[in-house]
Amino acid sequence: MSKPDETPSVGDPELVAQHSTVDTLIDRLVDVAESLSVEFDRWEEQYVSGPSLYVVVLADANYGQYADPLGANTWPTDVARVVPGSPEAFVTAAEEVAFSRDGAVIVTVDGTVQRQMVRIRSPSAKEVERREEIDYADWMGTKHLSAVEVSTREEVLAAVTLSEEDGRVTVFRRGSYEDRERDELGGRWRVDQ
Repeated sequence: MSKPDETPSVGDPELVAQHSTVDTLIDRLVDVAESLSVEFDRWEEQYVSGPSLYVVVLADANYGQYADPLGANTWPTDVARVVPGSPEAFVTAAEEVAFSRDGAVIVTVDGTVQRQMVRIRSPSAKEVERREEIDYADWMGTKHLSAVEVSTREEVLAAVTLSEEDGRVTVFRRGSYEDRERDELGGRWRVDQ
């Protein structure tokens, strides 16, 4: 274990544990988004929107410089306060938010969900100029554009979205994305329907 004034090195077990914890947290958020997508069976109906989720995972809770509170849109912390807590409670809370609220849910690296949901501000032209190339796609809507742009911020570890249009689940990191359309969800364990 490193001393308090030392920075963990690449081979240090603390750094590996932290990286593992972040990956586990993001995997859990993806699992929840995928389960909401798979459980919703009305994707093909006209004028019906499916569940929608937008989660931003941060290294800390200091996000006021690029996010604004979104009024009465809040995460039900009385149901689930942390991602790694009760899986059933977290899915219940996520489902409630996915069908009835707008905005981004903020989760800090320790898995704590911030109560207030937010609107992520678009980056200024100067911020975009300073960033590496962002990987945009034709299918991206407002939420996805916001997620890919916010993922370029140093303090943002990842953003996870569930599209209300078609059930696509996407993970954004450092201006790039990895997505799965609804029929690809669940990876090798997916059961064909």
